[in-house]
Amino acid sequence: MKLIRHFIKIQLFVVLCMTQSAFAQSNQVAKWEVLDIPITLAKDIDQPFQQTANAIFTHTSGSTQTVPIFYNGDKQWLIRFSAAKTGNWSYQTESDIAALNGLQGSVSVTKGLDDNHGSIGLNKDYPQHFFYEDGTPYYALAFELDWLFALDYQNKDAVPKTDHMLSLLKDNGFNQVVMTVYSYDVRAESEPLYWRKDAKLAQHPEHEFGAPKDIFPFLGNNQNPDFSSLNVEFFQKLDRTIQSLHDKRIAAHLMIYVWNKLVNWPAPNSAADNMYLDYVIKRYQAYPNIIWDIAKEGLFYDRDEDYIKGRFKRVNALNYADRMLTIHDYGFCNRNPELVDFISIQDWKWNIYSNTAKAVQKFSHKPVFNIEHGGYDESPYRVFTGDYTDPEVNLRRNWHIIFAGAYSTYYWQAAAWNVIVYNPFEQPASFIKPKFNYYQNIAKFFAKYPFHQYESMPEKYGSAFGLASKDGNSHLIYVHKDIFQTGKGRSLFKPKDGHKYQTQWFNTLTGEFTALKTVNAEEQFISPWRGEADAVLVGTKIK
Repeated sequence: MKLIRHFIKIQLFVVLCMTQSAFAQSNQVAKWEVLDIPITLAKDIDQPFQQTANAIFTHTSGSTQTVPIFYNGDKQWLIRFSAAKTGNWSYQTESDIAALNGLQGSVSVTKGLDDNHGSIGLNKDYPQHFFYEDGTPYYALAFELDWLFALDYQNKDAVPKTDHMLSLLKDNGFNQVVMTVYSYDVRAESEPLYWRKDAKLAQHPEHEFGAPKDIFPFLGNNQNPDFSSLNVEFFQKLDRTIQSLHDKRIAAHLMIYVWNKLVNWPAPNSAADNMYLDYVIKRYQAYPNIIWDIAKEGLFYDRDEDYIKGRFKRVNALNYADRMLTIHDYGFCNRNPELVDFISIQDWKWNIYSNTAKAVQKFSHKPVFNIEHGGYDESPYRVFTGDYTDPEVNLRRNWHIIFAGAYSTYYWQAAAWNVIVYNPFEQPASFIKPKFNYYQNIAKFFAKYPFHQYESMPEKYGSAFGLASKDGNSHLIYVHKDIFQTGKGRSLFKPKDGHKYQTQWFNTLTGEFTALKTVNAEEQFISPWRGEADAVLVGTKIK
């Protein structure tokens, strides 16, 4: 499969020192895969990152698609194309740059690969849920990996650590990575105690990715930036990361800015600030796995709402591929729901179920996504503890978010920020490993009981939380391990009107299902793992 995808990403190098008609090329790419069409000019253009160039693609049906052309260094420009419609596309370039204007070519888009369902978006019939472009439901299960861009940066030829880490995530049911375009570090002398680096990292520099000396999206470095231009090499290497995510069908939830990771950003709304934002949108929108996020904790750290609104406006002006857009800031989403495609929440409160349920009820026309719930699983390194570090507690918080009707994210302290242990299961036995299997169980459960077919029903299930199918024939009841029984099971699943119910239990820690059982009139619903593990009771009406 990897060889096929590498073949799909055709590289055609064309030197435009001849007539423009000599550029005309025929290319081929599979549906929803990504094709780069390079254009190499005879000489470089002044201020290439401030220039505008587009390719207008026209399908034989008459539909059109605008694709940005962006500078790729050393006289080269790229048309980065992907399409949702098979068949023949022709294109012509438009630009004030004479050498980039009026170029023509064609692309044949062939049948898509079986595991590629297109971009992630919304569905009018299920407005609070995510769907792929082909109509397949997308159950978002996210993992935060802010420094992913740095993991293989020093490797000139490949991204083996990235591939290994992402394969682990995919194998355990994760299908979205929350990441930053760039972060610098988590600790300065003036920073609070809770961000101080663990002394053990000094003995394991292979796990430390903070304060990179030669990684920066602009010229210069983070200490001495040159905001006059962008560092193309940085983005060429980021391409490899986004492509690896795409190949594994994992969404890249790309936070364009982050304010609290010591990045030396250019002044807000400056030419350099706009240059950076525009370039990110131009360069990565062709990837169907992209989800835009304006900024991590968007209104923290002295950024005001008018500035953030301006960033939204600028993204929308260039987001020709219509990738989903949000911001890691519930206050902004709450006040400006019309600007975001889904609601992002950061909520550390103990009563996370009720808070999430209120948001789900308020925003009945959009998905709700908890991007951070204050739970950061323990690891061999103390990076950032938040309020909850116990893996079982954090798993429960994820289930509570889900049963409130929203989507959730998992954090492990040895991967979320500047520390990345990309091969945790190859470490010594004493090494505190992530509980990926817990989240594989979530994916397993909702593969059997599709999330979009259920809705949260607060206050309906007594001592437990529940989801009800939209036809009312199925109930999922989340039962804490300390609950003696779920009394609601007696009323919900009592045989009546000629119908009976089949039930089974699901262990949230092990992923075990009990055998299906037909309910009798005297049934007492006590979890087989009471006192050991939280469980889900599933009851489905049968004739």
